[in-house]
Amino acid sequence: MSQPQYAIMRFAKYKGPEISNIEAHNERTKEKYASNPDIDRSRSKYNFHLIEPPQRYRAEAERQISAAGCRTRTDSVRVVEVLFTATPEFFKSKNLPEVRRYFEESLRFFEQHQSRKTIISSVVHMDEKTPHMHLSFVPLTADGRLSAKEIVGNKKKLTWWQDKFWEHMVKKYPDLERGESASQTGRDHIPPRIFKEMTRLNKQRQKLDELLNDIGPFNSKKRAAEISNLLDGYIPAVEKMQTQLKKYNVAFTETAAENKKLKKKNAELAQSLEAATKTSVLKELRDAQLRCDYEDVLTLLERIPKEVIEFYQTSKYTRKDHENRNESR
Repeated sequence: MSQPQYAIMRFAKYKGPEISNIEAHNERTKEKYASNPDIDRSRSKYNFHLIEPPQRYRAEAERQISAAGCRTRTDSVRVVEVLFTATPEFFKSKNLPEVRRYFEESLRFFEQHQSRKTIISSVVHMDEKTPHMHLSFVPLTADGRLSAKEIVGNKKKLTWWQDKFWEHMVKKYPDLERGESASQTGRDHIPPRIFKEMTRLNKQRQKLDELLNDIGPFNSKKRAAEISNLLDGYIPAVEKMQTQLKKYNVAFTETAAENKKLKKKNAELAQSLEAATKTSVLKELRDAQLRCDYEDVLTLLERIPKEVIEFYQTSKYTRKDHENRNESR
């Protein structure tokens, strides 16, 4: 049975310094991208532009904004990026010219709703797992106002964009399906990096799980020390995951059962673990696997014995005190 194929279109807004970061990624101006291991630099030669940037993103954005006579604040959105792609199944049997035509059609769609003059760059990446296009534009309205809010809008407007994009693309690609809209599912896009980070967190969890299962009367001190060392990385990772999931809180749905479970705070975890197990953020993830993984991560923290927590806290404070003494010398 063939997998469903979906056309994908997503928006992201950028205000200031971060504009140079997306430019570096989109235009491949760096030799290495440690934050994105999916980039295969040997394939970067296959990347191509449909619209090349006339100058640096920020400079071009400021030029267009100034020419339109718009006033800006420090928190004004100056660049909006649109990601065009499709599910991997769609690209599996397509050669480079066919991939190019897909993105040319995506660009054609966009230009029906936003002036081409506002587009800074439109570049297709072939050096990651799935071909995709980054289209960066200045959010100027037809009457010359700087308003990302009006162009991108709220959830209703985003759903409108998604509907229109699918309606346009399905005419040439009838196998494409329209996924459930965010307004119907209450879900929002969870970036792939979140899933990658959860995979790494899961590996840490599995290692901790093995150590916890192996604790006995004759090796408790040794295992406590090993667990303590792992917790140094595990707890910050859980806290980071919690922070990231808060950003995508539309991707969760609270349930009474989860709230009841999560309110049962293990007092023995003390303050060092408390932040990692505060899970008002834990609501129903749009991806069931991610949700299960996150629950496993939290459940493991509740399994850690009191004596191990005490050992961790003691060693943590000892290390911190030692570091402070070294700094004061």
